[in-house]
Amino acid sequence: MPGPLDGLTAIVTGAGRGLGRAEALELARLGAAVVVNDFGQPGRDGSGEASAGPAEQVAEEIRAGGGRAVAHTGDVADFSQARDLLTLATSTYGKLDILVNNAGILRDRMVFSMTEEEWDSVIRVHLKGHFNTTHFAAAHWRERSKATGGRVYGRIVNTSSEAFLAGSAGQPNYAAAKGGIVGLTTSTALALAKYGVTANVICPRARTRMTEDVFAGFEQPAEGLDPLAPEHVAPLVGYLASPAAERVNGQLLVVHGGMVAIVERPRVQARFDSKQDTFGYDELDALLTPHYADRPPGETFAAAEVLGLKRQ
Repeated sequence: MPGPLDGLTAIVTGAGRGLGRAEALELARLGAAVVVNDFGQPGRDGSGEASAGPAEQVAEEIRAGGGRAVAHTGDVADFSQARDLLTLATSTYGKLDILVNNAGILRDRMVFSMTEEEWDSVIRVHLKGHFNTTHFAAAHWRERSKATGGRVYGRIVNTSSEAFLAGSAGQPNYAAAKGGIVGLTTSTALALAKYGVTANVICPRARTRMTEDVFAGFEQPAEGLDPLAPEHVAPLVGYLASPAAERVNGQLLVVHGGMVAIVERPRVQARFDSKQDTFGYDELDALLTPHYADRPPGETFAAAEVLGLKRQ
């Protein structure tokens, strides 16, 4: 029986392990030919020698199951290597239809202790890595659209995090990068809609080497599927990559353990208008201070206020 992604080609970055691996396997199961990208460094902080092993292993797993896959071991945060990734997809399978951006690293530290290098490296891999692949995929789809004079098939699924939504005290670089990815996604969605391309972003909650500290107190069940398994996230990626999701564009979705939440764009909570030509300090004090009077000093908004969700 044909799958919903039959005849389509997908790139999945960071696909050698964890979420990316589960997503690559799911796209292949649904019928897509998959370019499995992973730089292959063993450390979750991006340390260690790069290796072809993780990407090659996942590509072989797909082929062993009867699917089509090829490995790419370049660094997507490098502009030219991201170009090579797209070239590999188009030269091997003729075109690109789906881009799933997942590659990332962690270098956690409080903002007052973080070094410039720790900031730059995380922004580079997450945010610049997403931009690089998006840039080349978008150019590919635009050229195809110009050549045919019509809309083409294109799907982008980017990866943000609840660290962006709720804040994460020890991850200012990671939270900032993930927030930037949301902005990149919504901008891309607007820019490419006329070509037939959609761009959406997910905030997955899953047990991977990136989150081993976060979920250290939540042990895997002795039997059954782990509620935090990446396999809970992969079906949403498959859906967003499919023809069925043609009306889903510029959306942010939280996903984990059998739950999907669609997050609204920020809404105005309260509005205050000056009685003068412009605000002065005293008027702002009289209006805003009472509005926040019930909050303890220093308290920020909680994710539950925005999402109606509770963090694990």
